[in-house]
Amino acid sequence: MPDLSQIVKAYDVRGVVPDQWDESLAELFGAAFAQVTGATAIVVGHDMRPSSPGLSRAFARGAAARGVDVTEIGLCSTDELYFASGQLGLPGAMFTASHNPAQYNGIKMCRAGAAPVGQDTGLAEIRSLVEGWAGSGAPEPAETPGAITQRDVLADYAAHLRSLVDLTAVRPLKVVVDAGNGMGGHTVPTVFDGLPVDLVPMYFELDGTFPNHEANPLDPKNITDLQAKVRETGADIGIAFDGDADRCFVVDENGDPVSPSAITALVAARELDKHGSGTVIHNCITSWSVPEVVKEHGGTPVRTRVGHSFIKAEMARTGAIFGGEHSAHYYFRDFWNADTGMLAALHVLAALGGQEGPLSALVAQYDRYASSGEINSTVDDQAGRAAAVKAAYEGRPGVELDELDGLTVSTADWWFNLRPSNTEPLLRLNAEARDAATVEKVRDEVLAIVRA
Repeated sequence: MPDLSQIVKAYDVRGVVPDQWDESLAELFGAAFAQVTGATAIVVGHDMRPSSPGLSRAFARGAAARGVDVTEIGLCSTDELYFASGQLGLPGAMFTASHNPAQYNGIKMCRAGAAPVGQDTGLAEIRSLVEGWAGSGAPEPAETPGAITQRDVLADYAAHLRSLVDLTAVRPLKVVVDAGNGMGGHTVPTVFDGLPVDLVPMYFELDGTFPNHEANPLDPKNITDLQAKVRETGADIGIAFDGDADRCFVVDENGDPVSPSAITALVAARELDKHGSGTVIHNCITSWSVPEVVKEHGGTPVRTRVGHSFIKAEMARTGAIFGGEHSAHYYFRDFWNADTGMLAALHVLAALGGQEGPLSALVAQYDRYASSGEINSTVDDQAGRAAAVKAAYEGRPGVELDELDGLTVSTADWWFNLRPSNTEPLLRLNAEARDAATVEKVRDEVLAIVRA
């Protein structure tokens, strides 16, 4: 019997194909998804990985065998699948392993309206059913199987995004886009069609073996080609998407990375100006500048834990108009509270093209503090090292501690957050301060304890 504990994660299914899972398991996941959602119809899509079409079709077969009608939208980005789930009012499944290497694949699942499926919202039940069926044969088929049909939603997805951001009046922009051989190469040409954009495409060929670089722009080595191309072409902006194109990363006209916190603040300001007021969700690792900008634009900032299920739950609870994370996930009420890097990218283009200055000057007002970036330390005892850090700061005058997500320690001039990885023996440190020297001092002090 397969060990599903290795592939069923907190928010999705993910593992090496065929070593950890295969089409026979995908078929069982389709049947389990049909049963847990109780749906009469679902929508399924997949990315460009070599194993994706077969896994996706097996999942569809498993659901159809339980009497569920399946709409296959074929090649798509993860946010295009969320669009289909929202627009069609159907639970959905996306076959992708996002930024992971080529041998991986996975399933991101949602209920109708793109509502997330995680451990506490159906994934544990799905796992339990699959384990039972894998041990004792197949689930009972329905008397009447469901139909499997195909539908292309790319044009509708693009039209919906462009209805949310007005780019008609912006000045012409030269935009370099690095799709990393991922799904951005499929979605960007249609979304950008007709916009006042001189598009310089990089690695738009769909290739799930990632021949040019990993489709993980969070790692600085994977955006060096984009940075060079922006400088070489004199572009106004560079945009990189991850493998399933649900996250976007931005570099300015000098090729310098723009922090996702600055993008969160910029988009939050635009959404608040559009709606007049509202709540904006940010995780506990985003910059101080985010809640500051939200308040300056008449909004209410709400701080939450890292992770899309927490962000989406808070957005639903508060009716928030927007949410952003340090990892470049951006969530919109106008997009069923789901994350879409493409919509965030359109907001940045609209903001840049709506004024005459360069992107570096535009984002400077949203990038107010010095930060360490995320620093990982491999440790034998995550809890013990975190407790040692807590003991070192507890009781210091002017120091506040909270444990909303890991350990956050803050003063009037700096803060840091120390969180354990859920999947690796790592502690992740993020620090921010009013100046670079203070960040370095705080960083070194914490790391000395963590790595002692």
